[in-house]
Order: sequence, then structure tokens, then C-alpha cells
Amino acid sequence: MPRHPESLLSLTDFNGGPLAADLARKTFDDLLERHGYVLMSNVPESFDPVAFCKGLGGFVPQYTGVLVGDVRPEPGMEEFYHAGNTKPLYPHSEGYDFEGLPPRYLALWCQTPNTGAGGETTLADAHAWIASLDEDDRAFLRERVWSWETTDAMRHLGLDLHPRHPVIEDHPDGTIVRYSFNNLVREDDPRIGPLLDSAREFFAREHTAIQYERRDMLVFDNWRMLHARTAFTDIGRHLRRIQIAHLEAA
Repeated sequence: MPRHPESLLSLTDFNGGPLAADLARKTFDDLLERHGYVLMSNVPESFDPVAFCKGLGGFVPQYTGVLVGDVRPEPGMEEFYHAGNTKPLYPHSEGYDFEGLPPRYLALWCQTPNTGAGGETTLADAHAWIASLDEDDRAFLRERVWSWETTDAMRHLGLDLHPRHPVIEDHPDGTIVRYSFNNLVREDDPRIGPLLDSAREFFAREHTAIQYERRDMLVFDNWRMLHARTAFTDIGRHLRRIQIAHLEAA
């Protein structure tokens, strides 16, 4: 059974007014460090999600070059594995097909909520998955460098990316987990398949499910959390999306 979110921040205080900005940011930072994600709810009309995200780091362009993207069903994309339709998405990290560092954070906020079943963003802690592996498997995922490829949908749009990275990369500011069940090129190595399976099984057991109300905003640590999406039927569902770069320590 999916878990309900526990990393919750109301942006409206107990008197019904907007939570003070300094207090909201401090609570946000504490929750993000503890859980790897924060779901902000009771969001007042005055809240500016783009300005808030700018406080976390520079923006990373989406595949199309836009900085603030839309996640909603798009004409002509139904046949592809892609966020721009109503099909489910498998557990993955974002930016595994980037040549350099993947985005540190992802922010999703709701313009038009889903009606009916499905359409949930699901999350699980990849660092906890790594901790569940034995030492030899963790070393293998750190040391073996793999080819990654972008999705069929991106190739349809003219992008054909093939970077090489390990699954686990140690960075001075945190452990990076890159994961895609279907876009890591397995190269006939019999060891990687069971490890990819174990991540999917961990995700199925441990994931948290997020269903959005209007203006709700989810921010998560993309180096730490795997995310996915359940299928839905409401073509009016509309999220907005920002990828945020890692902010190097001064």
C-alpha cells in the first residue's frame, strides 16, 4: 500500500494568514533534509512558486529549452512513454541522460488538479534502497560505468543522448543516484538486471503517493528520491515543472 505524505508544510498559518516567509523557508529546509521531499499545501494566491524556486538554485532548462515547463497531455504523444500523456511512468531519477550533474531538485505545482482516480506522483528514497543492498552490490553500482539513453519520445523530438555514468556517484555535497529501469543500457551484464529489479520492488513497497489540490507544490531532492506517476484519465490535469541545479557551497 502506498504511504501518505508525511513531509507536509502548510503555507497558511493557524490564523488563516500566509506563513511568514522566513519561517516557511526554515521549516521547508528542515523537512527537505529529513525526508527528501516537501509537499506545500494551503498555498495562498500571493505565493510565487517561481520566486521560491529561485531561492533554491539556478534553473536547468527542460529538454525543449523552456525553464518553466508544463506537464499535461500533449497532442501526438499518446503512443510514447512520456510525461505528456495519461500513461503511468516508471520509477526514475531526472537527468540520468545529462552529460553532467543531474538537477538537484525538482519542483511540481498544480494548476489544474486531476479528477477521478490516478494521476499521483509517487516517491521513494533511493538512499534507503542503497542502504538495503550488500556492500559488494553498492561497490558494483559505484564502480561500473553504464551507457544511458534518452526515451523514445525525446528521440521523436530530435534528442538522442548517450552519456556514461555509474548508478551511484559520490559528490562532496551528497550521494547522487541515477536510475532508469528502461533506459540504462544493460550491455548483457547479468548482475545489473536483478539490482534494477530490486529498486523497483523497493519502490513498490515503500513509495509515498501525492495527489494534488490546486496550487499544491511538491519539491524533492532528485539526487536522493526516485519518482514515478500513476495512470489517469482526466486530460485536464496540469502541473508546472522546474528543474533546479545544485548550488555549490561557497
